[in-house]
Amino acid sequence: MKPIKKAVFPVAGMGTRFLPATKVVPKELFPVVDRPLLQYAVDEALEAGIEQMIFVTGRGKDLIESHFDLAYELEHTMDSRSKDKTALRGTRLKPGNAVFVRQQEPLGLGHAIWCARDIVGDEPFAIFLPDEFMVGSPGCMKQMVGAYEKLGGNVVCALEIPMEDTPSYGVIDPGYRDGPVTEVKGLVEKPAAGTAPSNLILPGRYILQPEVMRILETQEAGAGGEIQLTDAMAQMIGKQAFHGLTFDGKRYDCGSKVGYVEANFALALAHPEIGADIREVAGKLLAES
Repeated sequence: MKPIKKAVFPVAGMGTRFLPATKVVPKELFPVVDRPLLQYAVDEALEAGIEQMIFVTGRGKDLIESHFDLAYELEHTMDSRSKDKTALRGTRLKPGNAVFVRQQEPLGLGHAIWCARDIVGDEPFAIFLPDEFMVGSPGCMKQMVGAYEKLGGNVVCALEIPMEDTPSYGVIDPGYRDGPVTEVKGLVEKPAAGTAPSNLILPGRYILQPEVMRILETQEAGAGGEIQLTDAMAQMIGKQAFHGLTFDGKRYDCGSKVGYVEANFALALAHPEIGADIREVAGKLLAES
Protein backbone atom coordinates (compact mmCIF):
# COMPACT_ATOMS: atom_id res chain seq x y z
CA MET A 1 0.00 0.00 0.00
CA LYS A 2 1.55 3.28 -1.11
CA PRO A 3 1.42 6.19 1.36
CA ILE A 4 -0.47 9.40 0.54
CA LYS A 5 2.18 12.00 -0.30
CA LYS A 6 0.41 14.14 -2.92
CA ALA A 7 -2.69 16.30 -2.73
CA VAL A 8 -4.66 18.12 -5.42
CA PHE A 9 -6.36 21.44 -4.69
CA PRO A 10 -8.82 22.46 -7.45
CA VAL A 11 -8.78 26.26 -7.12
CA ALA A 12 -9.70 27.48 -10.60
CA GLY A 13 -13.29 28.53 -9.83
CA MET A 14 -14.37 32.14 -10.41
CA GLY A 15 -16.14 32.59 -7.07
CA THR A 16 -19.06 34.46 -8.61
CA ARG A 17 -21.20 34.09 -5.46
CA PHE A 18 -18.78 36.44 -3.69
CA LEU A 19 -18.49 39.16 -6.34
CA PRO A 20 -17.26 41.88 -6.29
CA ALA A 21 -14.88 40.64 -3.56
CA THR A 22 -13.56 37.94 -5.90
CA LYS A 23 -12.98 40.25 -8.88
CA VAL A 24 -9.26 40.39 -7.98
CA VAL A 25 -8.79 38.26 -4.85
CA PRO A 26 -9.35 34.47 -5.23
CA LYS A 27 -12.02 33.20 -2.86
CA GLU A 28 -9.53 30.57 -1.65
CA LEU A 29 -7.47 33.40 -0.12
CA PHE A 30 -10.38 34.89 1.81
CA PRO A 31 -9.35 34.95 5.48
CA VAL A 32 -11.03 33.06 8.27
CA VAL A 33 -9.97 35.32 11.13
CA ASP A 34 -6.28 35.61 10.18
CA ARG A 35 -5.46 32.79 7.74
CA PRO A 36 -6.69 32.17 4.19
CA LEU A 37 -9.07 29.28 3.60
CA LEU A 38 -6.51 27.62 1.37
CA GLN A 39 -3.84 27.88 4.07
CA TYR A 40 -6.05 25.93 6.47
CA ALA A 41 -6.41 23.19 3.85
CA VAL A 42 -2.66 23.04 3.19
CA ASP A 43 -1.96 22.89 6.93
CA GLU A 44 -4.46 20.03 7.17
CA ALA A 45 -2.57 18.22 4.42
CA LEU A 46 0.80 18.75 6.09
CA GLU A 47 -0.57 17.42 9.39
CA ALA A 48 -1.63 14.25 7.53
CA GLY A 49 1.91 13.67 6.23
CA ILE A 50 1.29 14.93 2.69
CA GLU A 51 4.34 16.54 1.13
CA GLN A 52 3.50 17.76 -2.39
CA MET A 53 0.66 20.23 -2.96
CA ILE A 54 -0.72 20.41 -6.51
CA PHE A 55 -2.80 23.53 -7.16
CA VAL A 56 -5.05 23.44 -10.24
CA THR A 57 -5.55 27.13 -10.99
CA GLY A 58 -7.14 29.30 -13.65
CA ARG A 59 -6.89 32.85 -14.95
CA GLY A 60 -6.71 35.48 -12.23
CA LYS A 61 -5.38 33.08 -9.58
CA ASP A 62 -1.75 34.29 -9.59
CA LEU A 63 -2.06 35.51 -5.99
CA ILE A 64 -2.30 31.88 -4.85
CA GLU A 65 1.16 31.19 -6.22
CA SER A 66 2.49 34.35 -4.57
CA HIS A 67 1.01 33.33 -1.21
CA PHE A 68 3.10 30.15 -1.13
CA ASP A 69 6.25 31.87 -2.36
CA LEU A 70 9.04 33.70 -0.57
CA ALA A 71 7.99 37.25 0.36
CA TYR A 72 11.51 38.62 0.48
CA GLU A 73 10.72 42.29 1.19
CA LEU A 74 8.23 41.42 3.93
CA GLU A 75 10.49 38.89 5.63
CA HIS A 76 13.56 41.13 5.34
CA THR A 77 11.67 44.02 6.91
CA MET A 78 10.35 41.82 9.71
CA ASP A 79 13.86 40.51 10.41
CA SER A 80 15.30 44.02 10.51
CA ARG A 81 12.65 45.01 13.07
CA SER A 82 12.97 41.76 15.08
CA LYS A 83 9.36 40.87 14.32
CA ASP A 84 8.10 37.34 15.01
CA LYS A 85 7.57 35.48 11.71
CA THR A 86 5.65 32.56 13.21
CA ALA A 87 2.50 33.64 11.35
CA LEU A 88 4.24 32.97 8.04
CA ARG A 89 4.96 29.35 8.91
CA GLY A 90 3.42 27.06 6.32
CA THR A 91 3.11 29.75 3.66
CA ARG A 92 6.39 28.70 2.07
CA LEU A 93 6.55 25.01 1.15
CA LYS A 94 9.77 23.11 0.51
CA PRO A 95 11.28 23.61 -2.97
CA GLY A 96 9.37 21.51 -5.50
CA ASN A 97 6.50 20.79 -3.12
CA ALA A 98 4.20 23.50 -4.50
CA VAL A 99 3.16 22.66 -8.06
CA PHE A 100 0.80 24.77 -10.19
CA VAL A 101 -1.09 23.61 -13.27
CA ARG A 102 -3.82 25.35 -15.28
CA GLN A 103 -7.37 24.34 -16.00
CA GLN A 104 -7.93 26.48 -19.08
CA GLU A 105 -11.70 25.90 -19.25
CA PRO A 106 -14.27 25.48 -16.43
CA LEU A 107 -15.37 21.98 -17.40
CA GLY A 108 -16.07 20.64 -13.93
CA LEU A 109 -14.38 19.21 -10.85
CA GLY A 110 -13.51 15.93 -12.58
CA HIS A 111 -11.75 17.81 -15.36
CA ALA A 112 -9.84 19.94 -12.83
CA ILE A 113 -8.55 16.81 -11.09
CA TRP A 114 -7.61 15.24 -14.44
CA CYS A 115 -5.46 18.29 -15.23
CA ALA A 116 -3.09 17.09 -12.46
CA ARG A 117 -2.70 13.59 -13.91
CA ASP A 118 0.95 13.85 -14.95
CA ILE A 119 2.02 15.14 -11.55
CA VAL A 120 -0.01 12.58 -9.61
CA GLY A 121 1.42 9.79 -11.77
CA ASP A 122 0.82 6.24 -10.57
CA GLU A 123 0.29 7.08 -6.91
CA PRO A 124 -2.77 7.34 -4.66
CA PHE A 125 -3.51 10.96 -3.83
CA ALA A 126 -5.72 13.22 -1.75
CA ILE A 127 -8.12 15.91 -2.93
CA PHE A 128 -9.07 18.99 -0.94
CA LEU A 129 -11.92 21.37 -1.79
CA PRO A 130 -10.83 24.44 0.21
CA ASP A 131 -14.38 25.90 0.29
CA GLU A 132 -15.23 23.01 2.57
CA PHE A 133 -13.59 24.17 5.78
CA MET A 134 -13.08 21.22 8.12
CA VAL A 135 -12.18 21.90 11.75
CA GLY A 136 -11.15 19.05 14.02
CA SER A 137 -8.35 17.56 16.07
CA PRO A 138 -6.84 15.60 14.48
CA GLY A 139 -7.71 17.17 11.16
CA CYS A 140 -10.09 15.59 8.68
CA MET A 141 -7.40 14.31 6.31
CA LYS A 142 -5.32 12.84 9.14
CA GLN A 143 -8.41 10.89 10.23
CA MET A 144 -8.91 9.73 6.64
CA VAL A 145 -5.28 8.69 6.20
CA GLY A 146 -5.64 6.61 9.37
CA ALA A 147 -8.64 4.84 7.84
CA TYR A 148 -6.83 4.40 4.51
CA GLU A 149 -3.88 2.72 6.22
CA LYS A 150 -6.29 0.12 7.62
CA LEU A 151 -8.69 -0.27 4.69
CA GLY A 152 -6.68 0.59 1.58
CA GLY A 153 -8.40 1.42 -1.67
CA ASN A 154 -10.40 4.64 -1.81
CA VAL A 155 -11.62 6.64 1.18
CA VAL A 156 -13.95 9.63 1.01
CA CYS A 157 -15.08 11.90 3.79
CA ALA A 158 -18.75 11.39 4.70
CA LEU A 159 -21.08 13.84 6.39
CA GLU A 160 -24.71 13.51 7.49
CA ILE A 161 -27.02 16.34 6.46
CA PRO A 162 -30.80 16.84 6.33
CA MET A 163 -32.29 14.74 3.53
CA GLU A 164 -33.88 17.79 1.91
CA ASP A 165 -30.43 19.29 1.29
CA THR A 166 -29.03 16.29 -0.61
CA PRO A 167 -29.86 17.57 -4.15
CA SER A 168 -26.91 19.97 -3.84
CA TYR A 169 -24.26 17.30 -3.20
CA GLY A 170 -22.71 14.01 -4.20
CA VAL A 171 -24.47 11.36 -2.09
CA ILE A 172 -23.31 7.93 -0.86
CA ASP A 173 -25.35 4.78 -1.43
CA PRO A 174 -24.29 2.99 1.79
CA GLY A 175 -23.54 -0.64 2.53
CA TYR A 176 -22.40 -1.99 5.89
CA ARG A 177 -21.41 0.39 8.67
CA ASP A 178 -18.72 -0.11 11.28
CA GLY A 179 -18.52 2.87 13.61
CA PRO A 180 -17.45 5.89 11.54
CA VAL A 181 -16.70 3.70 8.48
CA THR A 182 -19.37 3.12 5.83
CA GLU A 183 -19.03 0.86 2.81
CA VAL A 184 -19.72 2.81 -0.37
CA LYS A 185 -21.92 0.77 -2.73
CA GLY A 186 -22.63 3.64 -5.08
CA LEU A 187 -22.45 7.40 -5.57
CA VAL A 188 -25.05 9.76 -6.98
CA GLU A 189 -24.21 13.33 -8.01
CA LYS A 190 -26.89 15.89 -7.06
CA PRO A 191 -29.87 13.52 -6.96
CA ALA A 192 -33.34 14.86 -7.64
CA ALA A 193 -35.38 15.71 -4.54
CA GLY A 194 -36.66 12.59 -2.81
CA THR A 195 -34.39 10.18 -4.70
CA ALA A 196 -31.16 10.29 -2.64
CA PRO A 197 -30.05 6.82 -1.41
CA SER A 198 -28.99 8.30 1.96
CA ASN A 199 -28.24 11.56 3.71
CA LEU A 200 -24.47 10.91 3.65
CA ILE A 201 -22.78 13.43 1.38
CA LEU A 202 -19.25 14.00 0.12
CA PRO A 203 -18.01 17.20 1.79
CA GLY A 204 -14.85 17.77 -0.17
CA ARG A 205 -12.11 15.42 1.06
CA TYR A 206 -11.02 12.33 -0.89
CA ILE A 207 -8.25 9.73 -1.03
CA LEU A 208 -8.30 8.06 -4.45
CA GLN A 209 -6.30 5.53 -6.38
CA PRO A 210 -4.64 6.76 -9.61
CA GLU A 211 -6.99 4.66 -11.78
CA VAL A 212 -9.55 7.45 -11.43
CA MET A 213 -7.41 9.55 -13.79
CA ARG A 214 -7.76 6.99 -16.57
CA ILE A 215 -11.53 7.01 -16.10
CA LEU A 216 -11.63 10.81 -16.21
CA GLU A 217 -9.69 10.66 -19.48
CA THR A 218 -12.87 9.66 -21.31
CA GLN A 219 -15.50 10.76 -18.78
CA GLU A 220 -18.55 12.37 -20.39
CA ALA A 221 -20.29 15.41 -18.95
CA GLY A 222 -22.79 14.67 -16.21
CA ALA A 223 -24.87 16.82 -13.85
CA GLY A 224 -24.77 20.49 -14.76
CA GLY A 225 -23.14 19.70 -18.10
CA GLU A 226 -19.77 19.26 -16.36
CA ILE A 227 -17.30 16.39 -16.00
CA GLN A 228 -18.12 15.13 -12.52
CA LEU A 229 -15.59 13.48 -10.22
CA THR A 230 -18.44 11.59 -8.55
CA ASP A 231 -19.32 9.85 -11.83
CA ALA A 232 -15.73 8.67 -12.26
CA MET A 233 -15.49 7.42 -8.67
CA ALA A 234 -18.73 5.50 -9.12
CA GLN A 235 -17.06 3.43 -11.87
CA MET A 236 -14.37 2.29 -9.42
CA ILE A 237 -16.83 0.88 -6.90
CA GLY A 238 -16.85 -2.90 -6.99
CA LYS A 239 -13.41 -2.97 -8.59
CA GLN A 240 -11.53 -1.51 -5.62
CA ALA A 241 -12.24 -1.10 -1.91
CA PHE A 242 -14.33 2.02 -1.37
CA HIS A 243 -15.32 3.46 2.01
CA GLY A 244 -16.63 6.64 3.56
CA LEU A 245 -15.32 7.95 6.87
CA THR A 246 -17.61 10.12 8.94
CA PHE A 247 -15.55 13.12 10.02
CA ASP A 248 -15.24 13.72 13.77
CA GLY A 249 -15.28 17.50 13.74
CA LYS A 250 -17.09 20.53 12.39
CA ARG A 251 -17.63 21.46 8.74
CA TYR A 252 -18.33 24.95 7.43
CA ASP A 253 -19.56 25.49 3.87
CA CYS A 254 -17.45 28.52 2.98
CA GLY A 255 -18.73 28.41 -0.59
CA SER A 256 -21.80 30.20 0.78
CA LYS A 257 -21.86 33.63 2.42
CA VAL A 258 -23.67 32.33 5.50
CA GLY A 259 -21.21 29.46 5.97
CA TYR A 260 -18.23 31.77 5.50
CA VAL A 261 -19.49 34.25 8.11
CA GLU A 262 -20.31 31.36 10.46
CA ALA A 263 -16.76 30.00 10.14
CA ASN A 264 -15.25 33.39 10.92
CA PHE A 265 -17.50 33.87 13.92
CA ALA A 266 -16.91 30.36 15.30
CA LEU A 267 -13.11 30.56 14.99
CA ALA A 268 -13.03 34.10 16.34
CA LEU A 269 -14.92 32.97 19.44
CA ALA A 270 -12.41 30.15 19.92
CA HIS A 271 -9.36 32.36 19.29
CA PRO A 272 -7.21 32.66 22.46
CA GLU A 273 -6.37 36.32 21.84
CA ILE A 274 -9.67 37.80 20.69
CA GLY A 275 -12.33 35.27 21.74
CA ALA A 276 -13.49 37.13 24.85
CA ASP A 277 -13.66 40.45 22.99
CA ILE A 278 -15.62 38.93 20.11
CA ARG A 279 -18.12 37.41 22.54
CA GLU A 280 -18.64 40.85 24.09
CA VAL A 281 -19.02 42.52 20.70
CA ALA A 282 -21.50 39.86 19.56
CA GLY A 283 -23.57 40.36 22.68
CA LYS A 284 -23.79 44.10 22.06
CA LEU A 285 -24.73 43.66 18.41
CA LEU A 286 -27.47 41.16 19.26
CA ALA A 287 -28.84 43.43 21.97
CA GLU A 288 -29.00 46.33 19.50
CA SER A 289 -30.59 44.34 16.66
